[in-house]
Amino acid sequence: MGKIIISENVSLDGVVQDPTGEEGFRHGGWFLRMGDKDREAWAELELDEALRAEALLLGRRSDEWFAARWLSRSGAWADRLNSLPKYVVSSTLQEPEWSNSTVLRGDVVDEVSKLKQELDGDIVVYASRQLVHTLMEHGLVDELRLIVHPVVLGAGDRLFGETSDKSPMRLVDIRTVGDSLAFLTYQPVRDGWT
Repeated sequence: MGKIIISENVSLDGVVQDPTGEEGFRHGGWFLRMGDKDREAWAELELDEALRAEALLLGRRSDEWFAARWLSRSGAWADRLNSLPKYVVSSTLQEPEWSNSTVLRGDVVDEVSKLKQELDGDIVVYASRQLVHTLMEHGLVDELRLIVHPVVLGAGDRLFGETSDKSPMRLVDIRTVGDSLAFLTYQPVRDGWT
C-alpha cells in the first residue's frame, strides 16, 4: 500500500505562497534567500526523498510549474524527478506537461484512495496547496515533511486552511538542515490525541 507524503517548504508562520517570487506576491521570493550551505543541504535532502519515492502526486498548476523547470535539466535529481511516474489531479487538464504523467479526473478522494491501493511506497506531493487541503480533510495523508525556512512573512497563503475538525499530529523526527532550516516530520494521529 502506498503512503501519501506531503513535502513542503514553508515559512516559519506556515506560508507557502510564491516561494520563488514569480507570482507577484509582495513577500514572494522567500525561498531564494537561503545561504549556500543551506541550499546544498536542502538539495541533498530533496534528492534523497526523490530517490525513495515511488511516484509524485500533483495538482494541475504544480504539474505545469515543475514541468517548465525540470524537463530541460539533467543530473541525478532532475533525471529522477523526470522519470518518476506522476499523477496529476485535474478536472480540466487534457495533456499533462511533465513527463510520465497520468491525469486523475474523477473524484479526488476516490482516485487517490485507489492510487494508494495500487502503488507501494512513497507517493510524494510537492506544492499543490489545494490538493493538500483536500487530502488532509479526508484523512489521506500518511506523513508531513516540512522544511521550515527562518522567515516570518505575516501574510500569504498558508499550507493549512480551515478544516472541518482538528487534525492531531505526532512529531516523529526533527533535524537541522544546513545552518538554519528545520526539517520536521509528522504523522497523523488516527485514534485521537496521544
